[in-house]
Amino acid sequence: MKDIRFCAPCHFGLESILKFELGRIGAQDMTVSDGRISFSGSDEMIARANYRLASAERVLIELGTFRAETFEQLFQGVKNAPLERFIGRKDAFPVKGHSLDSKLHSIPDCQRIIKKAAVERLKSKYGVNWFEETGAVHQLQFVIRKDVCSLYLDTTGAGLHKRGYRRNSNDAPIKETLAAGIIDLARIRENSVVVDPMCGSGTFLIEAAYKALNIAPGLRRHFSAEQWEQFGGEIWKREKESALADVKRDTRFRGYGFDIDAEAVTLTNDNARKAGVISRVQAEKRGIAQYERVPGATVIVNPPYGERMLEIREAEELYRVMGEKLCPSKENPCFIISPHEEFETFFGRKADKKRKLYNGMIKCELFMYFK
Repeated sequence: MKDIRFCAPCHFGLESILKFELGRIGAQDMTVSDGRISFSGSDEMIARANYRLASAERVLIELGTFRAETFEQLFQGVKNAPLERFIGRKDAFPVKGHSLDSKLHSIPDCQRIIKKAAVERLKSKYGVNWFEETGAVHQLQFVIRKDVCSLYLDTTGAGLHKRGYRRNSNDAPIKETLAAGIIDLARIRENSVVVDPMCGSGTFLIEAAYKALNIAPGLRRHFSAEQWEQFGGEIWKREKESALADVKRDTRFRGYGFDIDAEAVTLTNDNARKAGVISRVQAEKRGIAQYERVPGATVIVNPPYGERMLEIREAEELYRVMGEKLCPSKENPCFIISPHEEFETFFGRKADKKRKLYNGMIKCELFMYFK
């Protein structure tokens, strides 16, 4: 298949990072909007994007966009979509989605209408009256926003942030895709040294190692579209072999993690081992008060935010200690993500640059110190 239209959602604030990634893997005709990028590519792009994109949340096939102020409009819009191009007569095609600021706000009713329209479309194309749906899952997704419906097929399955290395995590892990975006903003390269003084489950260190060694983040997992008959297994095999061949094994990258919690240290080392980068990453127990600067290292950290008043006060004291110990400079830049509006006051220094990001549903700032 040629000239498939795709959509890759991402964290708000990472659109420029994702656009660069997409350009690097050969995406064409990109259209950027808040939290997502549409692009075109061949059938090989399904495997390539799933294996290689670090900051995208998933890879979707765009089936159509149309106004849907009524159920009849919704039905006809779905019925006109080229479903048979991707869904076989035995394939399963469940429906899920959401609606925002639209007349059609009942999700169960929208699911029912979309399913009915999909069945009618495929019945007319395959000449059958009943679908057993025993084949591979082709998840239909819809987004209705301000009375405009976008219909997609999900090629990914479990979100792309599930790399396969973090089967365990601490209480407040940062999402791998967000961490990868921050790593990119920190300009980590193949010979960088990265330090996370509050490493938690080791996500920043592992994602930094992936970036430095050019390891495709999806290599250790599987995707829904691998089971689709419409795209042969040779595509996936070829793209995986290509990604493996591009790994840089002669870099000087090193990652050092510290945490006051011994369990977090064990977790970081275990996850680095699962990720295949334990030779490049090491963690040890050490609180921020005992932090000693590593010459030439880039510090990337996601400190505790605090939700209750006591925790907030403790976090603020932690920010003060961080300011004293980290001492960011041109030689030792620091990248810190926090939702605290007065972080810079407690840290003791204005950031050289800031970027708005969302950690889950929490609005944050990435405070960048590099001068």
